Amino acid sequence: MSTLDRKEFEQLVAEALSSIPRRFRDAMKNIAIVVEDEPLTELLAEMGIEPPDTLLGLYQGTPLTERTWGYGNTLPDRVLIFQGPHERDSDDEDDLVVAIGETLIHEIGHYFGLSEDEIQEIEEKYWRGEE
Repeated sequence: MSTLDRKEFEQLVAEALSSIPRRFRDAMKNIAIVVEDEPLTELLAEMGIEPPDTLLGLYQGTPLTERTWGYGNTLPDRVLIFQGPHERDSDDEDDLVVAIGETLIHEIGHYFGLSEDEIQEIEEKYWRGEE
């Protein structure tokens, strides 16, 4: 797949984000979706990810389930979406939107404090159209 400019890619991220069920989107507060070109080599090393594997996205913040009563006045949590790995792993633009959507669901699941197993179950239901 050819490389998109950042604005085009961000538009696809917005499109994928709008496909997430409204009840989840409405519950997302103080969270930024940030597009970056590639995951940093240091980040991959820190996470134990070695080529040919890579990282499509990353949640950075404190999950809702771990916040105490005194939590507040903080910078937004962030979901990083890495453009390069998504483009390399996608056959066409439709495939790219699906891949971005899967990454967003996964990382936003971490924001809500879900485990990997819970996120996988939600992803499977989502792609079967079961919301």
